[in-house]
Amino acid sequence: MGRNRRGNVHVVPAGASGRFVARVAGERAPFTAPTTQGLAIRAAIKEARVRKCEVVIHRGDGRIRDSDSYGGDSPRVRDMKH
Repeated sequence: MGRNRRGNVHVVPAGASGRFVARVAGERAPFTAPTTQGLAIRAAIKEARVRKCEVVIHRGDGRIRDSDSYGGDSPRVRDMKH
């Protein structure tokens, strides 16, 4: 999948190590090495801005913790978080 595709970027647990990785939905391999959740989120946001898509942040147990959009929204949509 190329960088111009619109797959959302997910920050997910990297096994039982307590580390996290960032990966694009539909792609097999993550694009970050296992790291802290904060660093994985920063990398995911950078990639989401390029792709103009959404970042979905998961908890250590895999449940969704938060998400935010980085482009492609209708001009009528108001960001209520920031």
